[in-house]
Amino acid sequence: MGQRGTKQPEVRVLLLGLDNAGKSTLLYKLKHGSSFSTVPTIGFNVEMLDVKKRRKNIALTVWDVGGQAQMRRHWRGFHQDTAAVVFVVDSADRQRVEEARRELESTLKSEHLRGRPVLVLANKQDIGGAMTVTDIKDAFHLKKICGDREWFVQACSAYMGNGVDDALRRVSHMVKLPSESAATVKENFKDTVDYIKAKSLRR
Repeated sequence: MGQRGTKQPEVRVLLLGLDNAGKSTLLYKLKHGSSFSTVPTIGFNVEMLDVKKRRKNIALTVWDVGGQAQMRRHWRGFHQDTAAVVFVVDSADRQRVEEARRELESTLKSEHLRGRPVLVLANKQDIGGAMTVTDIKDAFHLKKICGDREWFVQACSAYMGNGVDDALRRVSHMVKLPSESAATVKENFKDTVDYIKAKSLRR
């Protein structure tokens, strides 16, 4: 994927999901282009991926945090400075969909993640009977819980590699660079000042 330049912008992406959703398999597929036999992640894995955004090279620092119940309480410790959340769902495990939905909804209530884009990966599409993208959208009530942010659902198979490159392109498109975030803050501040002035003039 190339070497990172010294001035290459870096953004942090948080890779979450229940245990056995396929997060680590996805991460290694993205990094090395190959499938690896993985064991449950106790703690976290970190990889840096080089991608392009508007023809500009950027580095995604992807934090893959363990999804076991005892690890989920530590997710909030990774929220700060996160530019986007990638939430991986085992589309073939319908019995745990509600559990996954609750965890995603709880995560998105974090103050540190306010307005951050969300990419939901409907993983394990290679397994017969897997839920479709529409199934996932409906089951997760994404229009409701992601109403204040950009979001997208991508079908994929981390093991086979189908949809993995599309997922990487999507998240690189969704993240905002530090310079873009600063510009947005300035615009929001200006809008707020203009609004206050307009309100004052009406009185």
